[in-house]
Amino acid sequence: MSLKSKSNTITALIHILIWVVFGLLLFFYQPLTWNVEFPYQFWVKQAITFFLLVAAYYFNNRILVPRFLLHDRTAMYLVTVVVVVIAFLLLNQWADKALHMHEHMEAIFHKDHRPPKPKGRGGGWDIFGTVIIALVLGISTSITAIQKWQSDIRLRAALEQEKISSELSFLKAQINPHFFFNTLNNIYALTHVNAETSRKALHQLSRMMRYVLYDTQHGTALLSQEIAFIKDYISLMELRLTEKVTVTFTPPEQANDVTIAPMLFLPFVENAFKHGISATEPSTILIAVSQHDEVLELKVENGIYKDHNLNIGENKGIGLTNTIRRLDLLYAGKYKLDISENAAANTYTIHLTLNLS
Repeated sequence: MSLKSKSNTITALIHILIWVVFGLLLFFYQPLTWNVEFPYQFWVKQAITFFLLVAAYYFNNRILVPRFLLHDRTAMYLVTVVVVVIAFLLLNQWADKALHMHEHMEAIFHKDHRPPKPKGRGGGWDIFGTVIIALVLGISTSITAIQKWQSDIRLRAALEQEKISSELSFLKAQINPHFFFNTLNNIYALTHVNAETSRKALHQLSRMMRYVLYDTQHGTALLSQEIAFIKDYISLMELRLTEKVTVTFTPPEQANDVTIAPMLFLPFVENAFKHGISATEPSTILIAVSQHDEVLELKVENGIYKDHNLNIGENKGIGLTNTIRRLDLLYAGKYKLDISENAAANTYTIHLTLNLS
């Protein structure tokens, strides 16, 4: 049995239980407390009234509220409800006459030498019947409206989750080709210099591709995997760097292996290598990952060189722009990203703080 089928079965059983309890208490248990011997016509009348109420409840629940009230046709809904109330009272009155209930009840109470039990009528109008049908219809309307409201919330949540999943997949698909395109260009350049070095680079790249293609299928990765991935990336990039470039990577001293979004740090690191290396001047790239309880921090600092013409507001790159969008989707309200350019120190710094609690 599917989950949906099981849920429908449980809902049906709950409805049956509620109606059984309601019917027994109001239409059968209460008359039995009067210590009066009723004819069978009385119990037939009680059963008819009970089933009319059940029919009115589901007619309102399945047809009137969905077709009229929930489609802003309030006037039509109110008119139809009034018709249902009148129809219930007329059918109830018809059942009274058909079963001769007035004569039977008069005979019972006169036989016991006491005045008849009041039937809830005033001037020929069935006040009790009106109150009970109004109560049933009110409960039906309330429950239906609440169910629709809850259904809309679940639907919006499902659509939002689907939208986020689709957008994340799209953003991740953009980041990966962007990274591999740059890396393959680096390896291609190495093939002209050192074949052995290029083979080592291809091996590292295949290990990184395995991580991306297989280890991140569930949308999350361990922090240790992400750090190992960054180390491989830095090692791969260092193969083509000159002695003028100094790269320092500082991992967490005692890392708590929490789960994070995969390849979340890569665009920030990649951005440093892309824009923080000069062809003529000494260059320094500092990359540090630290962890304090549930707070994870990444700090990347690199130099600023005129030949790259880096502008913080305009040239963030595909990977960096999409990573900021991923942060908005995955860690909304739980991250802080500071991107700053210090002209005096000639440094460009990215400081990301993630609250993983």
